[in-house]
Amino acid sequence: MYTFETKLRVRYSETDQMGYVYYGNYASYFEVARVDMLRSIDLSYKAMEESGIMMPVLELKSKYIKPAFYDDLLTVKVIIREIPQTRILFNYEITNEAGLLIHLGETTLVFVNMETKRPCNCPEILLSKIIANFKN
Repeated sequence: MYTFETKLRVRYSETDQMGYVYYGNYASYFEVARVDMLRSIDLSYKAMEESGIMMPVLELKSKYIKPAFYDDLLTVKVIIREIPQTRILFNYEITNEAGLLIHLGETTLVFVNMETKRPCNCPEILLSKIIANFKN
């Protein structure tokens, strides 16, 4: 298993009339965490795309447990439980400043060769870095 955590602060524009984080913003929070995770292992989406691989989202799941509010400092934990092949599954746990679990999420992304537009295996550079940080 590989885990990574990042923090983000809820902006006013991300809340709805009730003062809660608007439900659609959680997908953005997941993306922020994925991008930060890649950067933490010296990779980036940009570099992967420049090498000819893109990673579109195939599936997204969200479970809303408690609301987040304007100016809350959230911790987004990214968990990779399986070594990726042609797909990579990310799980997310979002907690608030009190450490309370407020949201669970999951995204499945597929590796796609940009030239052929067909699924392909996980790039070796990403695979080797995930394996090097993987803990049972």
